Formats: sequence, structure tokens, C-alpha cells
Amino acid sequence: MAHTPIDNSIVDVAEPRKDTIGLPEPALARLTKAGVDLSNGYPYRPSRPLYLDDVYRIRSKEWKHDDAGARADKSKSALFSAATKVTDLTTHIGTEIEGLQLKDLTDQQKDELALLIAERSVVFFRNQDISPQQQLALGRYYGEVEVHPQVAQVPGHPGVTVIWPDLQATERSVSFRQPGGASRWHSDLVHELQPAGITHLHNDTVPPVGGDTLWASGYSAYEKLSPDFRKIIDGKLAVYRSAHPYLDRSNPDCGPKHIERVHPLVRVHPATGWKALWVNRTFTDRIVGLDRGESDAILNYLFGVYEGNVDIQLRFKWTPGTSALWDNRVTIHNASWDYGGKYPRHGTRVTSLAEKPYFDDAAPTRRQALGLLDEGELIPNGQ
Repeated sequence: MAHTPIDNSIVDVAEPRKDTIGLPEPALARLTKAGVDLSNGYPYRPSRPLYLDDVYRIRSKEWKHDDAGARADKSKSALFSAATKVTDLTTHIGTEIEGLQLKDLTDQQKDELALLIAERSVVFFRNQDISPQQQLALGRYYGEVEVHPQVAQVPGHPGVTVIWPDLQATERSVSFRQPGGASRWHSDLVHELQPAGITHLHNDTVPPVGGDTLWASGYSAYEKLSPDFRKIIDGKLAVYRSAHPYLDRSNPDCGPKHIERVHPLVRVHPATGWKALWVNRTFTDRIVGLDRGESDAILNYLFGVYEGNVDIQLRFKWTPGTSALWDNRVTIHNASWDYGGKYPRHGTRVTSLAEKPYFDDAAPTRRQALGLLDEGELIPNGQ
């Protein structure tokens, strides 16, 4: 398979590196069963764009996102009645469903699953027999699938990203003090004009010990703030940046620059209507209109609220063949590299882009909508 950019209009590219490491056996078996062509090597890497303006143009026009969760039956009876067991893993975040195969869901069940993901932030399914092609089809149901301009993909299936820490370790050195993988609190693709909605990660190969992933609830992080502090950040905008840098065509000597887009610090989920704090330490750079010192003080406090409150977090232990589906609009996540690369870990990921983030001052918090407020959360009369 010839290496080309993801957009044919891009001509200034760097040819991708050739990977030579061997696939873990469970991953090889899954990809072979799915009929993925591995004859030209694995994974496939598109030709990497060199210049910032080319990448900005890839998805530069707004489109209408029809959120599956917003059209779902609130009771989620079709989904729950087909499952053998549904377990909330913590009070505020995370649910595991047993007895269902994602590849067999009806459209009604897919809609109800999207609503459950919106409400619980992340939903898990173990023992899934799902191919990259079926994973991609589910992603397309939930929105426009993101095709990344430079990260590794499953050959022949743009939009199915390869998550393989051993591969990433060939690109930059890793150690106990500087761990590999995605071992930073973050949310995916915040730099997009219409950032990520639902991400579906299927791990076919996992370490016997370690390699957990943590998620934290954006609904609960916002609710941890005092009502008066919420007023400070409600409606504020921030600059969100990409993971990968590119050259400025008009001034290439100034060095690499990141894609940057402006979105609200607090956003509302279209399916639940609840407010969520939407910042992350890795990709939220600065608050618009504030001096850098002011912005850093507020952002660092908000990052700490997300990262420091264990009661709004979930730590999940993977088993082979598990799928996790989470909503990037209302959560951040962090992959632990405590296994130190001693065991293989491999998966495939599909991310569906969603609406352009928006803020609505009249929207409730999750706890307010569910009637869970305690005295410390109530806004005093007259304020």
C-alpha cells in the first residue's frame, strides 16, 4: 500500500518511517480473522503533512452533528433488557455491561448506549468479538470518524487508529520517570473545530499486571467548584492545542507550532443538557483575555480539581478483548504505563467527532438535574 496524505490536496509531506516490530499474537489473530491485509507491513502510516495551514484545512468547515444520545429512549430499556448484567463501577463515573456484543447492537440500542455513555462518561464491555471494520462502522454511526493526518492506522481502514505503546516507544525514549503511552491526563482531539465525542478503544492484548486506564468526570469536576467560582469560569473561552506540531509555511525557521482552536472552558452535553468542566493539563493552553499568570493560576487549580479528587475518578483493569467507550466531552483520561513495556499492549481506537462545543448558562449541573444537591452546593438567595 502506497503511503499518501489523508487529503489529496496536501503535497508537502514527510514520508513515514517503516516499522519493523512484530505484532503480539492476540492482535495478529484478531487482524487476520478480520481479513486485514498485513502483506505490506503493520501498521499503515499516512504521509505526514509538513505545514500548519494544510492541517487546518482538513476539517475547517462546521457541519451539523446529530447526537445519537439526544434521540435515545431515556429508559434505555432496549439496551438494558438485552444485557445479562449492568454494573455501575463507581458512584459518579463508569458502567460495565455484560452479555452483549457491540457488533450486534440494533440502532435503538446504539442510541441508548450513546445516552448511557453521556450520563456515565465511560462504559465497558468485556469479551468482545469485534473486528476493526465493525468498530469503524459503530464509530460512523456516532458521528464523523476522525482520520488523523499522521498517526498509525490499521491498513486499509482509515479512521481505525493503532494504540500500541511498543510502537510509540520506538519514536521516543521512555522510562519509569518518563513513562510511555498516553500517561498524561488528557482528552482526545480538543484542537479540532468540532472535537471528539465518543471514543471506542478495543484492547485485544493487555499486560497481565498493570496497564490500567483512569477516567475522571467533567460533570463532577465542575460540581466540585463553589457556585461563586463557577461564575468566574462560566462563558470563558480557552485555547486548546494539538498533540503534534507543524511548520508555519510563512515562517518555517521559527520552529514547529501546534494547531490551536478556541472553545469554552465549561460546555454542555447535548444529550444530557448538563454542564461539564472541559479542561485538561496536556492540551488546554491558556484562557482567552487573561494574562498568562492569571490564566495559569486558574487552569492549574482546575486541573487539580480534576486530577486530585479520587471520588470522581475510575481506575479500570483491562482484560483481553475489552472495549471501552467514553465521551471526551465530559471526561479526561490517563493510561498507566506501570508495566514498563515488559509486556505487550495493543488495541485499535475509533473516535467520532461531535458538535462544536457550546456553553448555556441556563443548563443545570448533573447533581442539580438529578436532585442530588446538598446544602454546600446551593446558591444563596438573591445571588
